[in-house]
Amino acid sequence: MAVASSEQFCEACGAVLSPTVAAAEAVPSEASPQAIPEPDDLGATAATCQTCGGEVISDGYCGTCGARAPTLRDHFTEQPAAWVAAVCDRGIRHPRNEDAVALAADDEPGSRAVIVVCDGVSNSIDSDVASLAAARVARDVLGSSRSRGMGTAPSLVAAVIARLEAATDAASEAVLEVTHVARVGAATGNPASCTFVAAVVEEDLLVVGSVGDSRVYWLPDAGTAVALTVDDSFAQEQIASGVPRAEAETGPQSHGITRWLGIDAPSHSPTTATMTLAEPGWILACSDGLWNYCSEAQDLATLVQKAGGSSPAAAEPLTLAGALVDWANAQGGQDNVSVALARIDSPAPRSTREEA
Repeated sequence: MAVASSEQFCEACGAVLSPTVAAAEAVPSEASPQAIPEPDDLGATAATCQTCGGEVISDGYCGTCGARAPTLRDHFTEQPAAWVAAVCDRGIRHPRNEDAVALAADDEPGSRAVIVVCDGVSNSIDSDVASLAAARVARDVLGSSRSRGMGTAPSLVAAVIARLEAATDAASEAVLEVTHVARVGAATGNPASCTFVAAVVEEDLLVVGSVGDSRVYWLPDAGTAVALTVDDSFAQEQIASGVPRAEAETGPQSHGITRWLGIDAPSHSPTTATMTLAEPGWILACSDGLWNYCSEAQDLATLVQKAGGSSPAAAEPLTLAGALVDWANAQGGQDNVSVALARIDSPAPRSTREEA
């Protein structure tokens, strides 16, 4: 039952209201993730043609040469803090960008961050709208709570997983809302749907959750890279049965997903995984537009090392994400490409954080 902040007792059951109730409703502190100005006009087009310099008319094409004017959604970036950034790009072959990213982060490197990547299913109605709505609402849910459980390591993990589950529920509802809007006057067609992957950094704790085949990798500066997510896909089922990864991911129906967000989804409960960040490296979340061309974790780590130039560990996250998107497009750009990175340099020991 809802109660006013001035009330001391619940009218329904008579229970004494704890001061923690009011604290839970308090405005987030200055340490909360930054508020991100949203580019709500991502569907807008440039006024001047990039091909010939002519004027772009109301239909989105140049009135002089007829070239299609790119929208802001075709290529956009986010960087809520210096150590976290993402690039989302249409790619070469697709007519529109159905990927989406949404980020939040505290200023202090390695402290707290939220990364969400959603990939719209291209044969569904308004998948571009669905993916963006899902990514943003999930980011907001994950970034709005700072619950640390009971102050122990297991309870913190449980609290973050609960946040991830709530964020996935909210993302699913956002996709359903898009579906209901799209179905007004439209009796046929595949309903809006998208994949979902999120990574939450709480200092030395990393928790990821996924539905579909967008991925999160941990790429240490030294040591063994690892994929932290397991695809919900036909290819992954083949891999589990013994088919070599390279063969499974290039065969027929290799990108058919078995779970997604959408009104026709069999289940949207995220598959979660956790790890302790004990060494420097990169957290990388991406859509299949990148891993199509570089799937194995160690191969991707090598690619990041090369893309980072002479000092990959010191690379600027936004620049590095852009270089990886450019690399994917150079391989053919057959799909939309999203790359999000968080740089981890000096993870705080768990015991130090909990005793503070």
